[in-house]
Amino acid sequence: MEVVQIFWPFLLFVIMLFIIGIYCIAITFNLIRALLGAEILIKAITLLVIVAGFISGRTALAQAVVISLIVVEAVSITVAVGIVLGIHGHNNSLDTRKIADTDK
Repeated sequence: MEVVQIFWPFLLFVIMLFIIGIYCIAITFNLIRALLGAEILIKAITLLVIVAGFISGRTALAQAVVISLIVVEAVSITVAVGIVLGIHGHNNSLDTRKIADTDK
């Protein structure tokens, strides 16, 4: 019963982070803000893995998964930032509405 009491506040925080990340990706037209929303989503998943590892008693496995997740996250965000900078250099804008209009 004690583990369940520990789990609920973390689960609520993970849900809030997930909602904030989805909101940030869905509402904004700025590519940098969308990347920040993706970062927030990944942090929510990371926290959920850590809490699940603590609850299940497999903290070593959870730590290994989180370290792998952090490495993959860093590489993917670096590539995404490079793509966003290339788009900015080509269009002089990070607004997705203006990027879509350059094909005309």
